[in-house]
Amino acid sequence: MNAIEVSGLVKRFGDRTVVDHVSMSVAQGEIVGFLGPNGSGKTTTIRMMCGLLTPDEGEGQVLGYDIRRQSLLIKREVGYMTQKFSFYEDLTIAENLEFVARLYRLKPVSKFVDETLDDLGLATRRGQLAGTLSGGWKQRLALAACIMHRPKLLLLDEPTAGVDPKARREFWDEIHRLAARGLTVLVSTHYMDEAERCHRISYISYGKLLATGTVDEVVRKAGLLTYVVRGPGLGEITARLRDAPGVEQVAAFGTTLHVVGLDREKLEAALDTVKADGVAIEAGETSLEDVFIQFMARSKDNMA
Repeated sequence: MNAIEVSGLVKRFGDRTVVDHVSMSVAQGEIVGFLGPNGSGKTTTIRMMCGLLTPDEGEGQVLGYDIRRQSLLIKREVGYMTQKFSFYEDLTIAENLEFVARLYRLKPVSKFVDETLDDLGLATRRGQLAGTLSGGWKQRLALAACIMHRPKLLLLDEPTAGVDPKARREFWDEIHRLAARGLTVLVSTHYMDEAERCHRISYISYGKLLATGTVDEVVRKAGLLTYVVRGPGLGEITARLRDAPGVEQVAAFGTTLHVVGLDREKLEAALDTVKADGVAIEAGETSLEDVFIQFMARSKDNMA
């Protein structure tokens, strides 16, 4: 049985359809990345799955419980980590976890707190005030609070926003360790390197689910072609290519340009117009970011 199995989820706020017939399956122990621009409906979809919002249409099960009739049971089995750090900054790490343990009615409290501190590498900082923690340690405390009641599903809403690359890597190492134990993880993110660490990804844009699969599958199905341009005068080349037929994207990457399109014949014809002495053009590899940008360009803002 899948940890998440939902179909046709719809959520409206007034006359705005924020989530538009989204269907998703997530297997137990799987890490699925949920990608999409700001305002695309990621958070609303996650909240419907964890029982915080009731869908206007659609149905499904999370951890074997019906999302409409058994939302309270879902909440007990889910850890939900929001974007905003929401603990008491004038309490210590241990005191914050003790408070959470009592909310979940975990007994004995000290046992759950001590085990969680050890598991997340927080034991040596148990007496430190939460308000004095760096972004990475606050993130680790938030994760500790989410998994202390031993949930079966972890929902992460842009959990690494505002933390440094080292802390992000350590966080993801921890997520993979938890998933190896059987914990299912659904994580929304804007970072392409994080998406590439997921087993599968799902891309939502302005309420509609546009793609799902492994990173390689999503990139392949997008059908984009990428060429790399090197040489002098890249600024002028960018201006000439930006509106050329067959060119979907032109992006600078250091001392190169990545030129992306869908029609090989038109794209290569456009590139022929910028060939000159010292300018090198070669086939490149389409990135997940290229696909991300292409999806955004094709989508209509449902809040506009």
